[in-house]
Amino acid sequence: MQPALLDSSIYISALRRGNEAVLALRRLSADAPLWLSAVVLEELYAGASERDRHVVERLERDFERAKRLVVPNLGDWAQTGRVLSRLAAKYHYEKIGQGRLTNDALISMSAGRLGIRVITANERDFGRLAEFRRFQWQVTTL
Repeated sequence: MQPALLDSSIYISALRRGNEAVLALRRLSADAPLWLSAVVLEELYAGASERDRHVVERLERDFERAKRLVVPNLGDWAQTGRVLSRLAAKYHYEKIGQGRLTNDALISMSAGRLGIRVITANERDFGRLAEFRRFQWQVTTL
């Protein structure tokens, strides 16, 4: 089955709902190997409360041990810039709008390069990114 990674929107929703929801994350990709994006990890650390920091640390440790971390490379960064430029031209995004999408674009570009499906709750942004760079993605909620 195609490998998958969860966008931060899925993790954040689970953290807000508690331990049972965090455990339910495994069911979202039960039929496929689960990966963690370094970009998602950064977003989780940036927004984690003291109470949730240990959960994020465990995620990092578990995915690092399994060697299932997706880290954007130079090509992903360059592709992100090209996609954001085209997206801004089509949708008349200002620099702030482009900046808001940078992390999602990096996740999309690196996952697409590796053939990993992105699972997200953010249909609008990932849908727009998919207009300019093909990658597998799906929308779900917990």
